[in-house]
Amino acid sequence: MEIGVGICGLGTVGSATFNLIRDNADEITRKTGEVIKVVQVGCRRDPPDCDLSSVDVTRDIFDVVKNPDVSIVIELIGGTDPALELIKQAIANKKHVVTANKALLALHGDEIFAMAHEAGVFVKFEAAIAGGIPLVKAIREGLVSNRIEWLAGIINGTSNYILSEMEVAGNRSFDEVLVEAQELGYAEADPTFDVEGIDAAHKLTILASVAFGIPLKFEATYTEGISHITPDDIRFASELGYRIKHLGITRKTLNGVELRVHPTLVEKEQMLAQIDGVMNAVMVGSSPAGATMYYGAGAGGGPTASAVVADVVDVVRTLEGGGEVANLGFVPDAIEELPILKMSDITSCYYLKLKVLDKPGVMARISTILSQHNISIEALIQKDARSGEAPIAIITNEIMERSLDETINELQELDEVIDRVVHIRVQAL
Repeated sequence: MEIGVGICGLGTVGSATFNLIRDNADEITRKTGEVIKVVQVGCRRDPPDCDLSSVDVTRDIFDVVKNPDVSIVIELIGGTDPALELIKQAIANKKHVVTANKALLALHGDEIFAMAHEAGVFVKFEAAIAGGIPLVKAIREGLVSNRIEWLAGIINGTSNYILSEMEVAGNRSFDEVLVEAQELGYAEADPTFDVEGIDAAHKLTILASVAFGIPLKFEATYTEGISHITPDDIRFASELGYRIKHLGITRKTLNGVELRVHPTLVEKEQMLAQIDGVMNAVMVGSSPAGATMYYGAGAGGGPTASAVVADVVDVVRTLEGGGEVANLGFVPDAIEELPILKMSDITSCYYLKLKVLDKPGVMARISTILSQHNISIEALIQKDARSGEAPIAIITNEIMERSLDETINELQELDEVIDRVVHIRVQAL
């Protein structure tokens, strides 16, 4: 039997997907028992690396979702408009959907999944998170019998590249390395979504729903970027035994769900601390399996196309088996509304960096303020004074963030503290 596929969008990922389905057709048929064939593509222009001579091409992507020969629609145009309307029309026409559109799902996923459940069709999205890493399948299938407790990972290659290069160079600023990343094609001309954590927050929102069976809560996700990280922070972190990584972290607690993206100090010995360049890696803590880690290319045509086609195959196999449509891995009636914790309610260890005047008794006054808030110093580095100024780096014990905020406000009021107090969370994994 032949399964008709339509592709909307023939950019880098779309072209790679088209070629993968064509080039590996025999292997895919061996693994599914079905012939999966692209019967129509919707694109603005013909890409030079795709031979479209044997397929129907339309400039109107909505033709694809109306085509009766198309059973599975692959949406690879990105953005929310017109992608949202395209997917909604595909679902209304009883077509299964495979998408790599993380922003669309993070913002409109609840609506899309509700429509898909009502229509009895699948919406698959492995390619929306961490490129070629089969992370969603690992959680939904490999860990299906486990209770997921937490998830933490490097899910944006651009930010990881910048932090890695800042560490290697030793004295290069964020702005310098960002320009290099743009020249190499690792960062967009407007890098905001990557370096300010928005891209990672989209992905984390989806992962939390898959992990815990909760609605998608992008608007409640705490998001902090890396543009304020300095070479001094990276050097201090290294001397203290840590590396700075931009992590997405979600954890289910008795009080709700943590959902946060921010720079994080990770002990050098930890596996996540050793991931460099544009690569992605995610650790999942579950019971009874314990901690598992998933590593690979987080972007690029080939890896992402691999995830797209894997979802197509997944749809075909499930249809043959008559499986239940549970797009998030939980039956729809079991999706549970849980509160998303505010950052002020998060407990963590912290890195503090202060620049102070080199005067007698300064450290004693700092220590007094910390002790008044029940904050102990786990590690400390105090550099030699330069022009009468001395930088200090501190690792604290585990405390609630609201207590730290109050402490920082008092430290800022000291006459001897001459710059803003920097704080970065420290995460044990």
